[in-house]
Amino acid sequence: MTEIEIGRAKRARRAYSFDDIAIVPSRRTRDPEEISTAWQIDAYRFDLPVLAAPMDSVMSPATAIAFGRLGGLGVLNLEGLWTRYDDPSDLLEEVAGLTGSDATRRMQEIYAEPIRSELITARLNQMRDAGVTVAGSLSPQRTKEFAKAVVDAGVDMFVIRGTTVSAEHVSSQSEPLNLKEFIYELDVPVIVGGCATHQAALHLMRTGAAGVLVGFGGGAAHTTRTVLGIAVPMASAVADVAAARRDYLDESGGRYVHVIADGSIGRSGDVAKAIACGADAVMVGSPLARATDAPGRGFHWGGEAHHPDLPRGQRVEFGPVGSMEEILFGPSRVADGTMNLIGALRRSMATTGYTDLKEFQRVEVVVGG
Repeated sequence: MTEIEIGRAKRARRAYSFDDIAIVPSRRTRDPEEISTAWQIDAYRFDLPVLAAPMDSVMSPATAIAFGRLGGLGVLNLEGLWTRYDDPSDLLEEVAGLTGSDATRRMQEIYAEPIRSELITARLNQMRDAGVTVAGSLSPQRTKEFAKAVVDAGVDMFVIRGTTVSAEHVSSQSEPLNLKEFIYELDVPVIVGGCATHQAALHLMRTGAAGVLVGFGGGAAHTTRTVLGIAVPMASAVADVAAARRDYLDESGGRYVHVIADGSIGRSGDVAKAIACGADAVMVGSPLARATDAPGRGFHWGGEAHHPDLPRGQRVEFGPVGSMEEILFGPSRVADGTMNLIGALRRSMATTGYTDLKEFQRVEVVVGG
């Protein structure tokens, strides 16, 4: 790939965001009603290729259950308010009402409450009792500490999620999580990430993960690029990790690892473009934070927003636009891609002549301007 000279001592390759690319129509079109958006990972099949992001503004036990019943996978943040407080409803209301510079400081105070293993178990049991696929998320730093509580609660799918997760974390201060050993000993499929490069993804795939999350601080509530100077445009990141999936499929003799785009999925067109670049599914945060039934009350924030030492996120106000069901399936009352995500995905697939997600990964894309 051609590199660009930044200066005499540094060269870089060009990378593209979802806004930089577009999907190309083909000679064949199809009826949108004949399109399948089904997705299966391990033994679990979903009607929608969508995971709800494990963020307190998006997922509570109740909304994870509702999202599961709508056909997706709701992932609960097991380091969030629901595992620190018996009933965080008043605190969620308070966070939504915070203003200005007080917001970050007060969120740091609220999230300083210790995580309680018994609440992890209780929240996951609540989801299990509702009959939906149960998924919970921990950061790599907390996985060892709380994994037993998660497994004992009978979780169906374990998500290890951080801004970036590597298979080769080096630390002289503590014993890092051995991902390969941990996943091997766990009797449930594990999704791990984020990652943003071919090499990093390949290393994560070799740990035995069922899926890898692609992304690095590109979400609407993240300021990682501003604070750390680190980011990778998502279209290129997804395509690079999809190439790692292909290479690992050959290397492993046929083991398929799912690629899940996690970040910069703000509108329905981004969902379609992520799959066009090679993603099997998407993890969605900000679109669902706009739901009237989302716990964030029209506000959106992630775990980075309340980091005790170096916050790398912010609380963003979106305002509710419709119910979670309307955001997924419509009817849409706006023309900006924030509602009827699945209807738009179906229409995009139908317009380009593809009947299922795997076929749609082969669609032609172009770089604009």
